[in-house]
Amino acid sequence: MGRGTSLHEVTATPCELEAEECAYKCAMTSSQPTWGGGKAGSHIWWRLPVTRRRDSPSMVCLSRMWLRGFAFAAHFTRKKCVCSTVRYHSTKTAPQMPGMEYQDAICTLNTLQTNASALEQVRRERGHPRLQLVAMESFLERSGLTVADLDQLNIIHVTGTKGKGSTCAFAEQILRGHGFRTGFYSSPHLVQVRERIRINGQPIGKDLFTKYFWQVYGRLEETKEANGAVMPAYFRFLTILAFHVFLQEKVDVAVIEVGIGGAYDCTNIIKRPWVCGISSLGIDHTQILGDTIEKIAWQKGGIFKAGVPAFTVKQPEDATAVLRDRAKEIGCPLRVCPDLDDYQTDCGGPLRLGLAGQHQRSNASLALQLSHAWLQRRCSPGEGSSSSATAVVETSGPLQGTPFKPGSITTKALADTEWPGRNQTLKHGDVTYFLDGAHTMRSMQACVNWFTEAAAQHERNASGPVARVLLFNATGERDSAAMLKLLVPCHFDFAVFCPNITEAIASCNADQQNFNVSVENMLTRCLDNQNSWRRHNSRHHEHSDGPPQLFIEDGLPLGSNQTTHTLVFPCILSALRWITQGRDPELAGSPEDAAAAFPVRPSVAARAAALRGAAEIHVLVAGSLHLVGGVLKHFDQSK
Repeated sequence: MGRGTSLHEVTATPCELEAEECAYKCAMTSSQPTWGGGKAGSHIWWRLPVTRRRDSPSMVCLSRMWLRGFAFAAHFTRKKCVCSTVRYHSTKTAPQMPGMEYQDAICTLNTLQTNASALEQVRRERGHPRLQLVAMESFLERSGLTVADLDQLNIIHVTGTKGKGSTCAFAEQILRGHGFRTGFYSSPHLVQVRERIRINGQPIGKDLFTKYFWQVYGRLEETKEANGAVMPAYFRFLTILAFHVFLQEKVDVAVIEVGIGGAYDCTNIIKRPWVCGISSLGIDHTQILGDTIEKIAWQKGGIFKAGVPAFTVKQPEDATAVLRDRAKEIGCPLRVCPDLDDYQTDCGGPLRLGLAGQHQRSNASLALQLSHAWLQRRCSPGEGSSSSATAVVETSGPLQGTPFKPGSITTKALADTEWPGRNQTLKHGDVTYFLDGAHTMRSMQACVNWFTEAAAQHERNASGPVARVLLFNATGERDSAAMLKLLVPCHFDFAVFCPNITEAIASCNADQQNFNVSVENMLTRCLDNQNSWRRHNSRHHEHSDGPPQLFIEDGLPLGSNQTTHTLVFPCILSALRWITQGRDPELAGSPEDAAAAFPVRPSVAARAAALRGAAEIHVLVAGSLHLVGGVLKHFDQSK
């Protein structure tokens, strides 16, 4: 399909993720919707069975809402999950007993998302951020560990706005390649929460997760009443759990990715890491970290420790100045990573990376410096003393990191690194997915650069016309309109918007539940994204697309009878089925799976003729890691 053709728009509803560290996807009860009235401005109802268990954490309710002057009410309710909260009080290994299965652990974990006392504590700490670390240390001690115990983990601590996860993945792969037993803690997860805690590059197994979950949860639960009846919130608990897993599984090194910020992030109870790193900085999480690059740099530099070497990628000048001052204040030797091209190789050519995108080059250089510093200390314990730190921080600015010649093990590790959902390409028959969880302005620009090049390469090898489709959602405070504007030059033939809701059926996959977001906000954000896209693409349209519409089988449009290219999808699965038009074998599934997606009206199905007629369909999924995870969930055959 030519890039100059008119652009069709398909709209679905986005999910507002108020708490970044929480599990992110919800599932809804399957039922055919009933539409009322056929005139503009009429009410539309989805009639779904409503559970009477109002107290069930597995229930998601969509309350009465108004969209663009058209009112409709809907109740999205999950079938009650069979996942009772099991409490086990012991400091010993939890036995394998009925009711203590993986899904039970995850359901119990999810109660920490909306635990009233935990949320109240978070509200109290907002005005006194240092209290966050005090509280975290208290939780750690209640779980049976001290801050000093964490020194045994030989930690690499990494923060940044974008690229910190990829940096950690590179570093972990390098050290594992050298024969060390690695632990890797990251967030968020894409499909299952176990992905956050990895040993030797693999998510810990369900049995291991379950065993350690009940150990830690039991210790915190049995000390709750003596500590103000407070349990740690979701991300805090998982951080404590990761520390327990890594210590008891005796890893040689723990690569720890900061959650949000640095100075007051709950991972920053680490006192004696072996080396620290800061990836690319940008504007994100402004309500927590501040609204300028200088304020954000100050927060990120909070992970620096006296005498502990630290490395940063090249940053904007203002950010570099703040990091320099923070390093000098703390007594931390800070160095700026060299360009990746500065490293020597045996073949004389550039280092090959397993992660696509030019922006990964700075992440790889940071990982090289971090792993090299760690290996130097491991092999030469006397290095990295405070005397060398003093010599560095008394200079006028950060020193340049020294490029070196990576060995064959390190070179292979860089090429073998995988990090799902970041510049990832998956080909399923005639459908190729380009997956990137870019959710800031800088990361979205990097995504656009990567997709433009990668898609062009695939299109050159296609046997005929290619249809380009955007599947987008953004959450929280992020500027969706600005990110969408960056995507306009990609010349998509269809733009699809949907929420971070995986499918419109009952599900007990508790890994993908989120109780911090109202569905009303999801739908409202969706229409905002749709209108932003239409404004950016107004030059491509001679006529208005008309008012927003929900196109469900046998439904009636809200607006006039004019042709419209705007659709609303209730979930990721229904959006994927419409985009792929039955051409993705991994989405074909069983009859039960087919019923999971809301069927669209025949007129809407006909509008997808261009998708059915294209030789290939290329789909960029971007704007939210949680959206990417929801898409991957449908491809994960082990789920």
